[in-house]
Amino acid sequence: MRRSASVTSVSWIPSEAISGLMKIPFSLGVGQYDDPPPAELGDLAAWRDADRFRFANRLEAWIEVDDRGQVTAHGYAGGGLMGSTTVRVGPRSITFAAIAYPDLQREPERGDGCVRFEQTVGGRTGAPMPRAVNRPPFLQLIAPTVWTTLQLTLHADGRAAWQLAGASPFPRHWVYDEGGALVAKSGLTDFSRWSQECFGDHSPWGDVASPAVVTLAETALERTLSAAIMRGGAKPRVRTLAPGEELVRQGDPAGPVFLLLDGVLDVLVDDVLVAEVGPGAVGGERALLEGGRRTATLRARTPARVAEASGDQVDLHALRRLAEGHRREERRGHQPVG
Repeated sequence: MRRSASVTSVSWIPSEAISGLMKIPFSLGVGQYDDPPPAELGDLAAWRDADRFRFANRLEAWIEVDDRGQVTAHGYAGGGLMGSTTVRVGPRSITFAAIAYPDLQREPERGDGCVRFEQTVGGRTGAPMPRAVNRPPFLQLIAPTVWTTLQLTLHADGRAAWQLAGASPFPRHWVYDEGGALVAKSGLTDFSRWSQECFGDHSPWGDVASPAVVTLAETALERTLSAAIMRGGAKPRVRTLAPGEELVRQGDPAGPVFLLLDGVLDVLVDDVLVAEVGPGAVGGERALLEGGRRTATLRARTPARVAEASGDQVDLHALRRLAEGHRREERRGHQPVG
């Protein structure tokens, strides 16, 4: 009997993710940020042709299982898909094809009734990216390397488990399960470290395989609110938090609603860690709607960026729906955010 499964990562450039001098071309419209991909995985080739992502990694694998439940054969399928980069100057535009590196498919690791597969996909844009770097030769013209490393474990009884085992610090990486549902994402993007370090041998094709900070995907309602906050009328205030810095403290008076743009926040109640949240999480709505106080302390576990929006910048009906969803989570024993 053949058993198979898949997992896919899609990588894209979120708004406000680029820092330093390299942000200027994006602010002028020469470069472009990406809209968040849909929550359901579509046709990757069509997404690439529509310039919806920078690159994608689709790991597919299979095993053959005999009547005794023993794995008798196994193999890979799938692979990488690189997007392109379009540079716009006035009415003109130039599109640079990406340079794909060879897909790295590790020799499958056999265990007791299971096989683990690992695949790394990536490359770099063909567009030049001149910049100073912190090691010889101290100047680079070609763009840094991007990648994701996915793992997929297939069990003889039909179970499958996936993991985002590693990724470049930039851009954002989203993970979709076999059914095409968005299930996780990289929790932290670090443009500065990526541009400074990820060239030459500093990649999985050389001597570096950077681990990824992974968080669960936010809800569909949070994605809708995120778009409203970032692309609505007034531009939200964006705060930067250092690791250990508090965004809000339990018991504080109500304040703005917040959207976590990047990083991971710890959620503490009575100074006890009860949860963590990653990019896309929206919180603080209950204190705003009810005029109460913050129900939890939110503390940055990693460097973080947070957008803040007042009540007149968001859809209050959507906030009420989000608050009700958080109440249901609380009744099930999960802590709401802020």
